[in-house]
Amino acid sequence: MRRLFVLIAVLFLPAAALAAAPKPAPQSAVFAGGCFWCMENDMRGIPGVLKVESGYTGGHVDRPSYRDVTSETSGHYEAVRVTYDPGKLDYGFLLYKYWKLVDPTDDGGQFCDRGPSYRPAVFVTPAQRPVAEKSRAEAAKRLKTGMMRAQILDLKTFWPAEAYHRDYAKNHSIEYHAYRMGCGRDLRLKQVWGN
Repeated sequence: MRRLFVLIAVLFLPAAALAAAPKPAPQSAVFAGGCFWCMENDMRGIPGVLKVESGYTGGHVDRPSYRDVTSETSGHYEAVRVTYDPGKLDYGFLLYKYWKLVDPTDDGGQFCDRGPSYRPAVFVTPAQRPVAEKSRAEAAKRLKTGMMRAQILDLKTFWPAEAYHRDYAKNHSIEYHAYRMGCGRDLRLKQVWGN
């Protein structure tokens, strides 16, 4: 009987111990890559991503509006805050996916959206910086054309965008796809990264 108890404990204890292990807390990352509608939609499709929120960061104006940001006087970027499950997705892989969604060779904006608020950038905490810097260097080697110009910047306050900008691709599918195609985003990404 004692052997049976030990055998059962050996077989089932590890699974029970694993089930009792605390789940890692969600983490977040902030990226700018031109139109936040496109970034929000594309990042949402990555397995392990829990939530993607459009907003603004990097500038000097508190609670900026879309008008403030696109006036190019606030210093803010259109950006997304990505909340992810670190048990399913690590920050390095999220960065790898991010680079493929932007043209990091264009520091004048992204695709048809021009101006400083549309530049590509990764906003980092001190702990994220070394991973982001390494990822940026690796991405630069994979470029098919141009030089890496996207920056790694210190994370500042992230201000959520107005409600009408959130979930734009889902809520305005026809308009979103017309904008994306007309802007030439996917065609340019193929030129920068290949197929």
